[in-house]
Amino acid sequence: MCTNNISIRQINFALAILLIASACHATTLTGTVTNGTTSKPSAGDQVVLIKLAAGMEEAAHAKTDGQGKFTLTFNDETAPHLVRVIHQGVTYHQPAPPGTKSVDIKVYDASKKVAGVNAVADLMYLQAGKGDLAIMRLFAVDNTSKPPRTQMSDNAFEFYAPENAEIDDAQAQTAGGQWVNTAPVPQKEKGRYAFVFPIRPGQTQFRVTYHFSYAGKATVNPREVYPLQHFVAIMPRALGFTPNQSGIYQDKQPPDLQDAIAEVASNPQPGQNLAFEISGEAMLHDPNQNAPNGSSGTTSTPANNLPGGGLGRPGEDPDPLDQYRWWLLGGFGIVLAGGAVYTTSRYKIPSTAVVAAGASGASSTLLDGLKEELFQLEIEHKQGQISDPEYAKAKSALDQTLARAIKRKR
Repeated sequence: MCTNNISIRQINFALAILLIASACHATTLTGTVTNGTTSKPSAGDQVVLIKLAAGMEEAAHAKTDGQGKFTLTFNDETAPHLVRVIHQGVTYHQPAPPGTKSVDIKVYDASKKVAGVNAVADLMYLQAGKGDLAIMRLFAVDNTSKPPRTQMSDNAFEFYAPENAEIDDAQAQTAGGQWVNTAPVPQKEKGRYAFVFPIRPGQTQFRVTYHFSYAGKATVNPREVYPLQHFVAIMPRALGFTPNQSGIYQDKQPPDLQDAIAEVASNPQPGQNLAFEISGEAMLHDPNQNAPNGSSGTTSTPANNLPGGGLGRPGEDPDPLDQYRWWLLGGFGIVLAGGAVYTTSRYKIPSTAVVAAGASGASSTLLDGLKEELFQLEIEHKQGQISDPEYAKAKSALDQTLARAIKRKR
């Protein structure tokens, strides 16, 4: 009996030592969640701390108090973390690198329909060859709601694609965030799709890549769902372009895109005939490649003598492409460097295309991208969009890559 008592005391003592040791290594992260719609503390929101060092592991949970404050206790302070706040069914994230002690996160009230949410542009990239016409579309949506709110519904943003098109890839991006995979959902009307993705205050961009069979000539109809400021079709200059209706499009030179042309339709409306015919075969070229004889293919007039960096002429209104300069370059890089999955899998892409896409290889950019991909993988797995074997295989590969990236960064 005595021996048993001593044994129990020893066990309790050992457990106490372990608990004390664990407490010594534990650290805390505090934060405040503010409701950007009401400008008041956001009480009762769920807060999740996600460990990113080797995957997407939920390390701690909390709930905001009446002052919007929370405290998270976790063990591994050397690993990068991500703080997730869930407010009215919409998630908001804030990175917490090693050493972070406090974070502030802003959330917004959500509604299915929000006044001040407007689509502003549809940029369509086209290239044709080897029996297929490949298209990548980049949509921009502005949320200028006052007070600011998040629009969230099962059809937050909709678009049309040809009925015979096969969708290859789709992502969405909030202002200042990373691209997140999000599959568009087919609607009852054939060829119509919807993104189930929150449109937070600021600008949200959607991009989708699809292809369909092509025998040297095809009619392309954007079929806009919303009023826009501009629809822009960007394609190799060698492709033939014939609009169904004259007077709709203006020819423009895309900024810094070699051998490409942009056809711009200003203030297009839903139902307007924007259809055009494409003929021939040609691929977009890397803008970093030098033109023959060192010429850019433009006139000899210095570009900086014209408003908008050479996109207009003195006395004319500012060129509509000027405001889309970085979207054009960024979208073009996506087409070349892998955003258009189907296109880049079938056609040889110049190695400098990675630079064109802005993927400089910086470790921080790589880490951000890997973390977002892991986050998206977890979401798709929980929603049943991928099987357990597919999830395990993808997660293992991403975990290994993330571990190597973190090791290099350190």
